[in-house]
Amino acid sequence: MKNVKWKITWIMSMAMLLIVSCPALAFAADEEEYVPELYGTIWSLVPPVVAIVLALITKEVYSSLFIGIVIGGLFYSGFSFEGTFNHVLSGGIISVLSDSYNVGILVFLVVLGAMVCMMNKAGGSAAFGRWAKTHIKSRIGAQLCTILLGCLIFIDDYFNCLTVGSVMRPITDEHNVSRAKLAYLIDATAAPVCIIAPISSWAAAVTGFVEGEDGFALFIRAIPYNYYALLTIAMMIVITIAKIDYGPMRKHEDNAILYNDLYTTPDRPYADAEKEIVENDRAKVMDMVLPVVILIAFCIVGIMYSGGFFSGTGFIESFSGSDASVGLSVASVFALIFAVIYYMGRRVLTFRECMDSVPEGFKAMVPAILILTFAWSLKAMTDSLGAAPYVAGVIQSSAESLMNFLPAIIFLIGCGLSFATGTSWGTFGVLIPIVVAAFEGSDETMMIISISACMAGAVCGDHCSPISDTTIMASAGAQCNHINHVNTQLPYAITVAVVSFFCYIIAGFLKSVLALPIAILLMIGTLLVIRQITGKEQDVKGEAA
Repeated sequence: MKNVKWKITWIMSMAMLLIVSCPALAFAADEEEYVPELYGTIWSLVPPVVAIVLALITKEVYSSLFIGIVIGGLFYSGFSFEGTFNHVLSGGIISVLSDSYNVGILVFLVVLGAMVCMMNKAGGSAAFGRWAKTHIKSRIGAQLCTILLGCLIFIDDYFNCLTVGSVMRPITDEHNVSRAKLAYLIDATAAPVCIIAPISSWAAAVTGFVEGEDGFALFIRAIPYNYYALLTIAMMIVITIAKIDYGPMRKHEDNAILYNDLYTTPDRPYADAEKEIVENDRAKVMDMVLPVVILIAFCIVGIMYSGGFFSGTGFIESFSGSDASVGLSVASVFALIFAVIYYMGRRVLTFRECMDSVPEGFKAMVPAILILTFAWSLKAMTDSLGAAPYVAGVIQSSAESLMNFLPAIIFLIGCGLSFATGTSWGTFGVLIPIVVAAFEGSDETMMIISISACMAGAVCGDHCSPISDTTIMASAGAQCNHINHVNTQLPYAITVAVVSFFCYIIAGFLKSVLALPIAILLMIGTLLVIRQITGKEQDVKGEAA
């Protein structure tokens, strides 16, 4: 495996050398409208699929994503050397790094990294860990608290991943919960919770794609049919209380419980961050809690501000028209300023120590920033190859012939498109207008179920995909190796996806919210069967809990 990684690294190095040295890669003038030969065909899905498969096989995410990007550039340019690298750079990496939305997310990442670094230096993280040790006395309690906090922070999935990880890491580490399990709990309470929260950036995105209808009302009515999101929450609670772990997650949890090994694999990119936690006699629990609470409050205000709330726009409308990137980046900067003033006022940090935390926080977020940049670039390659129009055509061709099965079909297509492209919102933009056009004025209930199936499928694929920005941020929030997170989460997500698929078949015929209790019972029954197959936890592990 080391030889494989070395070869991939060597290939990447040579490719980057060619990029730098080739004079043809100078910034080109604007070109005429160009449509590649493979546009809107099944080949448009090949680059992300190759990247995902390579990442799962080699366990190395950077080179896998880069190879996927290069393949997308080759397909776009018709295998032209100059055209490929022009598109990879100008249409991919440079383009996504100059996008204002993406830059705002990166600013939020860096600022949050700086705040976490300050919390550690001030002794707030250590003080919170001591408090948690006396109040949360079991592994079950630590995991349930993680789930609860994730459900409470429903404003935005990016904010959810990083905040829940920062707050809960000391607690889950104290009770030997593996980083892979923490990453799963964070990821499963990010997008799945946001997609059923009426006041969130995700609700705003969905309502924006429903033209000619009351998007917010449709979103509310679709919540009981969003089986993937609801069943994911039910699954987390059941596997935590019943101590059900299977697949690669079982190994990670066994190592954490029996050997106090939170990582399992040798590669642990965030392990050095633990050294930054400082014991300070003057530190209090409030030194961690107050900056986090202020950050949450500022983020809510920031999102409302980006939607025009303070310019006279209504409360609901401000969320519908919000820009999460602007809201989170502005809010995080103000929260950072507050944290600096607060820690200096408490005399637990000097101004110099606060400023030193900024580059240190940036350094801690470099792995997440690199993966995000490559994932965004891969999405740009996929978009340029017309993956969205291809999928839209597949759905329209099957809409009339399989009407009762259409919610289940839409769910599967949403899963596939979101998994391949790593974006839920892009999937919404493709599928929801098609669903509205297919059912508008004919069968409103089926339209609501199908819209919900689209949202559920998009979240499911996003939840499973190693190139999803939410999945990447969940790894960063838990400070877990990214591929470990993907491998351990995949069996859990697939379990919920299979149950959800059958539930959408049932809902397509029942056309009633009565399908929801059936879905929950089916989910619980599936988990109990899995527990019987995989075997119950050993008594010694139960005692350790």
